[in-house]
Amino acid sequence: MILADKIVTLRKKFGWSQEELAEKMNVSRQSISKWESASSIPDLNKILMLSEIFGVSTDYLVKDDIEEVEGVSEDTDPEIKKITLEEAREYLENKRDAAKLISRGVLLCIYSIVPLLFLEALTENPGINLSSDIASALGLILLFAIVAIGVVQFLRTSQYSDDFEKLQNTPFELAYGVRSIYVEKYKEYKPEYIRKISLSVTLFVMSVVPLLTVSLLISSDMLEMLMVVLLVIIVGIGTYIIIPASMENDALNFLIGEGEYAPHKKSENQRAEKIGAFYWPLVTAVYIGWSLWTMDWGITWIIWPVAGIAFAALIGLFGMFEGNEKKRNHR
Repeated sequence: MILADKIVTLRKKFGWSQEELAEKMNVSRQSISKWESASSIPDLNKILMLSEIFGVSTDYLVKDDIEEVEGVSEDTDPEIKKITLEEAREYLENKRDAAKLISRGVLLCIYSIVPLLFLEALTENPGINLSSDIASALGLILLFAIVAIGVVQFLRTSQYSDDFEKLQNTPFELAYGVRSIYVEKYKEYKPEYIRKISLSVTLFVMSVVPLLTVSLLISSDMLEMLMVVLLVIIVGIGTYIIIPASMENDALNFLIGEGEYAPHKKSENQRAEKIGAFYWPLVTAVYIGWSLWTMDWGITWIIWPVAGIAFAALIGLFGMFEGNEKKRNHR
């Protein structure tokens, strides 16, 4: 029996239409039709996907002389959860959805100061009858309203937290053929990830250029304030790009067990999560408190890049202490 006939037989055995199988394979119905009519042959990754979806061996699919269905035999630890193609795909999709909510929430929090800065800039224009007190009051009202909307976005990610925790707190491995599929996905995504990170970093670096240009060439408080608004907008765009890109890259690394999720990196990640659980809320509280105390929102944003560098240094410091402790214990 040739591969085309085996695909037809297995599809009908599962009671799936060509459209249903195409959806599971992430291909068009025409592709399934061509495979089943033997007018084209699926590539290696698609054969691995067919093997995983139907629960048969690749030998059964590709070897014409094997007529009886051969299941996939694997010697694995029964305590290790096997992640199917559907489960891996669902995890990645949920990560993407959560990334959209998080990036939206962060963007709103960053942009929450824009109305305040803009209104303060208008007070510098003598042609506009707007007092500083009214501008500050309206700006703060809008700030808290926008932050509230941003917080709602963060809260909405809780719908995915249980699924994430189940997978992240349970030893697992990808089912037969699934890991090779996601290793290939990771390789395909890597260039896009690098482009997005490069674009974000460029935006962060260049965001200060308009402000510096105006400060050096034009003596205008209003223009300088507007350039601060532009700076915040550019930083927000960079952040909105980098968060989903980083989260998808992180999710792919998690599934295939590479990068930050390689075995030797797991303890570092756990340490970072524990420290971050109290560090970032503390930084946020300091930022809001300092900003409200000084009302100098054009300056207080600097706390975020400083906090990011300090966090990396803190993680490295704890790692060094932990490494020294392990060395003393081994002596």
